[in-house]
Amino acid sequence: MSMLLQLIAIAAVGIGTFFSVIGVLGFLRLPDVFARLHATGKVNVFGVVLLLIATMARAQLEWGVSLILICFLMITGPVTAHAIGSAAKRLGLPMKRAVRDDLARDLNSPK
Repeated sequence: MSMLLQLIAIAAVGIGTFFSVIGVLGFLRLPDVFARLHATGKVNVFGVVLLLIATMARAQLEWGVSLILICFLMITGPVTAHAIGSAAKRLGLPMKRAVRDDLARDLNSPK
């Protein structure tokens, strides 16, 4: 069983590190805040979750606490990305090469 947990930890570290590197590359290469949010908000959450799974397998943490942390990350990651994107849109930051902008009409209309 210990060998299986070590293999799970090694695989989770490798895949989690891959997702984290892709998130950093996306942050550096993508043109605007909205595209960068996709890379950092989605990819890095899965990178951190996989690294936490590796920690659970290798360090024998309590599974209940670790699962609560994973659920917390999965819930707060998209909510945080949405809040940052909404704030960027309200500040008027431009979208580069936008194909469609559904919020432009809502923000420009009087209330």
